[in-house]
Amino acid sequence: MIDAQKTIVVTGIGVISPYGTGLPRLQAGMLAGQCCLKPVTELYPGFRGTVASVGDLPSVAGSHRYSRSDRLAMAAAQDAIAEFSRSGSVLRESGIVMASTVAGLTEIDPEISRGPAAWYRHGGLSRAASYPVSRVAASVGEHLGIEGPNCAVSVACASGAMAIALAANMLLDEAAPMILAGGSDALSPFTLSGFNSLQALDPEPCRPFDQNRNGLNLGEGAAVLVLETLAHATKRDAKILAVLRGWAMTNDATHPTAPQKDGIGLACCIERALEMAACGIEEVGYVNAHGTGTPLNDIAETHAYENAFHGRSRPIPVSSTKSYFGHCLGAAGALEAAITITAMQASALFPTLRLTDPIESDQVDWLRGELRRQPLPAAMSVSAGFGGSNAALVFGRPRA
Repeated sequence: MIDAQKTIVVTGIGVISPYGTGLPRLQAGMLAGQCCLKPVTELYPGFRGTVASVGDLPSVAGSHRYSRSDRLAMAAAQDAIAEFSRSGSVLRESGIVMASTVAGLTEIDPEISRGPAAWYRHGGLSRAASYPVSRVAASVGEHLGIEGPNCAVSVACASGAMAIALAANMLLDEAAPMILAGGSDALSPFTLSGFNSLQALDPEPCRPFDQNRNGLNLGEGAAVLVLETLAHATKRDAKILAVLRGWAMTNDATHPTAPQKDGIGLACCIERALEMAACGIEEVGYVNAHGTGTPLNDIAETHAYENAFHGRSRPIPVSSTKSYFGHCLGAAGALEAAITITAMQASALFPTLRLTDPIESDQVDWLRGELRRQPLPAAMSVSAGFGGSNAALVFGRPRA
């Protein structure tokens, strides 16, 4: 029997992606197999590589105080609550858990190194206030008038998924009646330079899980999920989009950047999420993988699926949706959670684009080529970040 007080549901999803604003645009673009990756020179002359950009953002009051990551988060949160009044007490008393890895550091201007005093005097001081990661969560609270608990998460590329998991735990602890959870990160020369120094960027559109993969592409965006207990959602007659059946977080504790080669830490995270969801390995119909396209990550992740789904009667269907619009860093886990929910809604398994020579595995069904249609009673979104941070989310369809 379902315990409505302990069942976490998704009642709103806000998305800002290279496809545009809103979950319907994201779904339509991905169902059409549209790739948003473009040469970086269109945005930043002098750089090499391939990226996916959201484009121009609407201005907000006091824009000079908000970084691009802040404004992406504000727009996604606004989209997430589009169906109910901003002035309601439920929203005002709600909580916020927002993730970011770069946050306002995207606002750093080369001029600061040449003349810091002059830079700060000419408006730089107000921009510097947007640097902390905590500013992303605070900006959403300011924009929507949310007065409940406000929390920032920054654990590298697993941040967006961890924000959702932490929000779910907070709801079980009755920290707030409803929580807006997600992630936001923006493109900038600062970010591109960092990943270039790590030699992690593929100059061409990425090929996750391909034997000839050559690195990742960067993207930008934001996604926010409205989470609440089933009891609370039923009381306010909210439309339930999905059930967050289980979640887990682990840490490899082995290296500052490289993943655990055998994928054991990530496999443990997947297994714990499935256990919490009371979901057997046969029930999962799709895994939206972390799938960056880097040589080390994709092998480690393959091993993780082989371990976590060992004994399954059929290979587990897996794809990387980063092949559509790149790696959005702190927003990636939240965007991929939204994509996993839309996959269930559309009964569609999204293939990895440009996957022609997949990593050999008898236990993984690498989705490639044409879109696959099949009902999904349960689906999983997996994230893994620098430092060995792992997060796994198990979603299920709402009961009719």
